[in-house]
Amino acid sequence: MRIEQTDPSPRLLDVRGVAALLDCSPRHIYRMSDAGRMPAPIRIGALVRWQRAAIDAWLADGCPPMRVPKGGAR
Repeated sequence: MRIEQTDPSPRLLDVRGVAALLDCSPRHIYRMSDAGRMPAPIRIGALVRWQRAAIDAWLADGCPPMRVPKGGAR
């Protein structure tokens, strides 16, 4: 029996995978995520993962902020 894998890339990425994809540090990924500047991660118990499709779509859109900052102009 032959099993063919059509998509070798993982569907969920850990912080190191996202950091490698964006060429930055894992700490920077956490900062961007906490600030709402990138797609939010999925939490599976204690694990933190990002959907590869969400990261790819975010990159294709030019990396727009994912949350609108609270408050107005002063």
